[in-house]
This record gives sequence, structure tokens and C-alpha cells, in this order.
Amino acid sequence: MSRTPIRENLKTALLATAILAGAALTHGKAQAQDVQTAVVAGGCFWCVEADFESVEGVTEVVSGFAGGSVENPSYREVVNGGTGHLEVVEITYDAEVLPYEQLVHLFLRSIDPLDPGGQFCDRGESYTTAIFAGSEEERQIAEAAIVEAEETLGQEIVTPVRDAAPFYAAEEYHQDYYRSDDIILTRFGPRRKEVAYDLYRNACGRDARVEEVWGDEAVFADGHS
Repeated sequence: MSRTPIRENLKTALLATAILAGAALTHGKAQAQDVQTAVVAGGCFWCVEADFESVEGVTEVVSGFAGGSVENPSYREVVNGGTGHLEVVEITYDAEVLPYEQLVHLFLRSIDPLDPGGQFCDRGESYTTAIFAGSEEERQIAEAAIVEAEETLGQEIVTPVRDAAPFYAAEEYHQDYYRSDDIILTRFGPRRKEVAYDLYRNACGRDARVEEVWGDEAVFADGHS
């Protein structure tokens, strides 16, 4: 009697076992990720989104609003004032790669935490800074990071740690603005959004002021990482 069918059946069984083992390993790795979200306000949400989408461990950054009393506000409503909302981003990240402590450390060094009236050229409540803590543990970590930042700068940090609040995504127009090739009309004439973003960021003085405040710790300014 030929043994070929036996060998083929054995090979098939071994292959099936290997596929199942590989699937289980892949699933185990996916399950091992500690996916978390963090909400921070750092002035213009285009800029904070652009900064944090370059950070290892971050999987998504969404521009939006939080902290106010109006449900599902529009961008125009927020910047016109009266909603209580701040421009924020919601950062989805793998805490095994990017611990919350490090995320907050980076955030504080991406803003001017000494300015109570807004950020850079953007003034008013909606552009003020904040860290929205999702738990008591996050609050303690954020408050400790602020104390560390105050010791580093030798000045009072005005960025508050606030309780978690509902997050409302901004209109699609504002998502991934910094890398969009959509053409829009600007004061400089028709420009791609990514070009308009660079012009805005430079004109607003964001990187220059962050470098002035933080020096070599200005992690995102002018190519720092």
C-alpha cells in the first residue's frame, strides 16, 4: 500500500497547525498592545496633530473640541467664543511603546505653557492649553509632569490639568490639514493645505516661541524629535 496519502495528510495537518499557531501569535501580539487615548489642548489643533502623528507609538490623532457646554460644536462656533470649548486633539497610542508619562512630557515641550491667553498668534479661550486627565492616575502623572516642567523652566506653568470631558471631532476639513493636497484660497492666494499650513505655522511664530521657552527640549520645533 502507498504511503503517499499518509505523508500528504501529515503535511496538511502540520501546515494547518502552523497557520493556527501563527494566527494565535499574531492575535497575542495584537492583544498585548495597550491602546489608550489622551486628550490635550495646545492651541491650533492642526499643529498638535502634525506634531504627535510623528511620534512612535501614536496610531491616530484627531482634531476636535472639548471642555465646553455645547454638544457637537462647529469650528466657527468654538472660535467665535461662548461655547467654553478648547481646540484639542485626541491621541490614540500604544502605551507599551509610548507611556502616558512620556506623552505628557512631549506635549508640555510642544507648547508655551507660560501663556494664559492663548498660544502664539492665536488668542482667546479656545486656544488656551490644558491636559484632560482620563483617570486619577493620569491626573497624578500630569501634575507631576507639570511640577517637573516648572523646575526645568524656573517659572509657573499655567497649563491646567482638567477632568476628562466629551470629545467632539472637528469637521473633516480640519483633519490632517498639515498634509492635505487640497487647494484652498488663502491670503497668499490659492495654495495646497499643506503649504498653507507651513505658511501659517511660520507666520504664527509657534516654533520660534517654543524654542525660546524650551531651548534644546523643544522636541518638535524645526526638526527636533
